[in-house]
Amino acid sequence: MVDDNTPVADEAARKREQRGWVWYDWANSVFPTSVTTVFGSLYLTAVAATAAQADTERNGPNPCPADAAGNTDKLKDCDISLFGLDFAAGSLWGYLLSFATVIQVLIVPLMGAIADRTSKKKPMLAFFAFGGSVATVAMALVSGSNWELGVILFILGNIGYGTSVVIYYSFIPDIATADERDGLSTRGWAFGYLGGGVALAMQLVIYLFRDSFGISEGNAAQIAFLLSGIWWSVFTIIPLRRLRGHDPAKALPTDGSVVTAGFRELRTTLRDARAYPLTLAFLGTYLIYTDGIATVANVSAQYGREELKFSADVLITTILIVQFVAFLGGMLHGLVARHIGAKKTIMISLFVWVLVIGAAYFVQAGQALQFYLVAGGIGLVLGGTNALSRSVFSQMIPVGKEAQYFSVYEIGERATSWLGPLLFAFMAGATGSYRYAIISLVIFFFIGLVLMYFVPIRRAIRAVGNPEPAIL
Repeated sequence: MVDDNTPVADEAARKREQRGWVWYDWANSVFPTSVTTVFGSLYLTAVAATAAQADTERNGPNPCPADAAGNTDKLKDCDISLFGLDFAAGSLWGYLLSFATVIQVLIVPLMGAIADRTSKKKPMLAFFAFGGSVATVAMALVSGSNWELGVILFILGNIGYGTSVVIYYSFIPDIATADERDGLSTRGWAFGYLGGGVALAMQLVIYLFRDSFGISEGNAAQIAFLLSGIWWSVFTIIPLRRLRGHDPAKALPTDGSVVTAGFRELRTTLRDARAYPLTLAFLGTYLIYTDGIATVANVSAQYGREELKFSADVLITTILIVQFVAFLGGMLHGLVARHIGAKKTIMISLFVWVLVIGAAYFVQAGQALQFYLVAGGIGLVLGGTNALSRSVFSQMIPVGKEAQYFSVYEIGERATSWLGPLLFAFMAGATGSYRYAIISLVIFFFIGLVLMYFVPIRRAIRAVGNPEPAIL
């Protein structure tokens, strides 16, 4: 762990590591942006629908044909089977995201415990990053009706992404002093959105102009998977070359296998976490408002399509606006935090979230400019809020437990991510309007803002024995 008494002679090496570290945000952001948010859902659903159509043609009457115009949307209502269970092809993506999250919950914390016990964090980062990128490249091989292959590869890619991110986060205390972490985290998050936006823009050019390239919609999605995997792996080389090996901050027993020891260490960490209630208080606060952030990101396209009646072109443009404005927003959060501290900056950001969601309620149907302005507002606070939360949490982690606590941080985020979508769906169903559904999400940011005010962050940092930043 780096403290504020790090010799000046080491500063150049530390800054070099930091410059390399931010590139992994640039490298991995292509997976959640291009694969998960855009092309994975569209393509795997289409492949599953094709499989469902083939099954009905083989096994009996065809109740789910394409219409006379060749529109295959109806095929999404056809059933596909897995392990004897039948479900609509259109629901595959939702089930897949849920199952992939469960797998992460089982694997990521164990890998975090193993990473904390060894000096192999960099090799582990390489293994999971390259493993995830290879799985992403292989998704380009999914075609026809073999949606099962797509499911397996996406799960592997998701494991690689989630585990590598936790290990990546755990480097923060190793390469940055207490006063450097806010700036480092916001730079990384900002470059992540910029990298994800650049990669997505390239892929959307191919997708939108696929007829000019003489390829189908499915081919464009396959190319997007190929480019995403290559992008992820190539840019991962930069942090791997810049980051140094860092020994565990605490010497740990070496008896037994590393996996057995990892389970034991994880069990000890979960038990001992109760000794740091202020850290858990911040984590609980974060889980509330980050659920609101994730929900807004996930349902904004549905709100634009169903309530505001925007075309796919407007929605795609909106995604790109959010990505590129988020780069500026992340950098801005770092600058503000440098002068007034991370806690106050997060609170200001949460207040802006309340204003932006309120503005979304008043956007008029068909008014694309209004929608773009709201998207710009979301982008302004989207990356910075999470980036500063990441750096603040890194200050509250006991020495030698970085990867494990960040595992809890990431898994907790996924474990509570159903609350926002549930509220959104309930309000839409109960009121018959997506406007009331979107405005209901304000509650997550308001509660987060109030709770953040009462979390004594400086005391939490002091309680775990870490050096305190000058401004917080």
